[in-house]
Amino acid sequence: MSLSRNLRSAFATTAIGVLLVAGAAHSTANLEQPEFLPPTAAQEAFADAEYGVDPMVTGPVSVAFEKQQGDLGCHDAVWPDIPLGCYPNR
Repeated sequence: MSLSRNLRSAFATTAIGVLLVAGAAHSTANLEQPEFLPPTAAQEAFADAEYGVDPMVTGPVSVAFEKQQGDLGCHDAVWPDIPLGCYPNR
């Protein structure tokens, strides 16, 4: 009787191990490799900014610059896809 119990326990342990290995293999097979994208103009201009640069200007700006930012969609832009025209003196 104990031999039967040991065989069932061994079989169950083996079955669980096989399922775990199969699941891990399936998970790693479905990982997509990230594409290499060339840096955007903002990333090149601010290469030393590890986490990006927010185009929010905190000081007074001209009406022309505000219009330029509106035309370029600067308020909705997300790093790194921010046009250089969103930054003053660029």
